[in-house]
Amino acid sequence: MKVWTRIQSLSIRQFFKLSLLFLRNPLLLFPSIKATKQTFTLCNTYYPGKHSKSNKGNAFRHAVWNALLCSYTLKRTKNKQKSVFWAQKVTDLYEKVTNNNELDEQMDLQNNAVGRLYFFNYANKPEEELVAFILNKSKVAEKISTEKDIKIYPANMVYIVS
Repeated sequence: MKVWTRIQSLSIRQFFKLSLLFLRNPLLLFPSIKATKQTFTLCNTYYPGKHSKSNKGNAFRHAVWNALLCSYTLKRTKNKQKSVFWAQKVTDLYEKVTNNNELDEQMDLQNNAVGRLYFFNYANKPEEELVAFILNKSKVAEKISTEKDIKIYPANMVYIVS
């Protein structure tokens, strides 16, 4: 889904929450948009038409989005922790405003957290290495069927359907 299409689909309340977040952190708006656009470009390259379901492509999308949010905002924050905190705020809010079922939401939150973890391991390396690492990890993501399954794989990407 395109970024603008997603924004247009938000309710007034959801849009207000998102706007407020960026109004409080205006210098992080453009790096966040850039990270989001790059995420969709990568997803359409590596998982064309397959990243909107609860599959490995979706796991890749969430993990790479978080890693890129951290990476792109690091140039402004100059601090890994602040960038990770920002990425978590943005993506947690995103999960709150989407209307996923509970298992899908938990899957997304797991993949978001894993992406931020991968960022820590690759923060000083070129973006291509980070993306390649996440892509390889997405190919061996763990299939889950319950929320309890997620706890078994705390440092791995997870997905629900093949």
